[in-house]
Amino acid sequence: MGMTYRNTVALITGASSGLGAEFARQWAERGADLVLVARRLDRLEELAADLSARYGVKAHAVAADLALPGAAAGLRAELDARGITVHTLVNNAGFGSHGHLTHQDPAQITEMIQVNVTAVAELTRAFLPGLLADGRGALVTVASAAAYQPTPAMAVYGATKAFVLNFTEAVGYEVRRSPLRVLAVSPGPVSTEFFDVAGKDAAVGRMATAEQVVTATRRALERGSTPPSIVAGLGNRVSALASALAPRRVALTVAGRMLKA
Repeated sequence: MGMTYRNTVALITGASSGLGAEFARQWAERGADLVLVARRLDRLEELAADLSARYGVKAHAVAADLALPGAAAGLRAELDARGITVHTLVNNAGFGSHGHLTHQDPAQITEMIQVNVTAVAELTRAFLPGLLADGRGALVTVASAAAYQPTPAMAVYGATKAFVLNFTEAVGYEVRRSPLRVLAVSPGPVSTEFFDVAGKDAAVGRMATAEQVVTATRRALERGSTPPSIVAGLGNRVSALASALAPRRVALTVAGRMLKA
């Protein structure tokens, strides 16, 4: 059975730019209605209007700050009040920073963990029963190639993405008898606004485009037998495999040198 888009609703976090906006575009192109979530309502409304006009889908813009406690419950309550049922959840929102831990802003660390970890777990818990009840859509989380080894100079970010990867694979196993597709996608550096926050030193290797990453994600979902996770990009897949096979100390040293720790 193929992936279903038409007559479904996809909720996409971090949808105002980058990977989130590309997820929205590719899902809308195939007929899915959208709930676009981010902090910047003006950007969301502009994107929603554009996608609705281009593809004839319904696109709802919902402003939410996932760094705030209770954001997931608030978002679920908002959609319930609007009578919107979600069939696909794309946990895309997240950010990182580069530098030694002693130089990191403590408030930014807390915010990063809230967005990258807490919001992902809470949103998944809030919407998963509905996703399973329908079964036509997917649960997608955006992890990172950084999830596959410790990441000196991005210690918190890499650890949050390791959580996302392991969390998604575990949930995927728990619901394996459902037709719901569950997938964690781990890109390497992607040419998005991420590096405006994280800094250029956080980029290692060749940058992919948002279109390449989302297309790889969509194709994995459409193959029918969904793997629990994919690493987007051949070079990133090789690096992830090498990190898994290498002794931890070696993987740590290599990562530290690459990230200029």
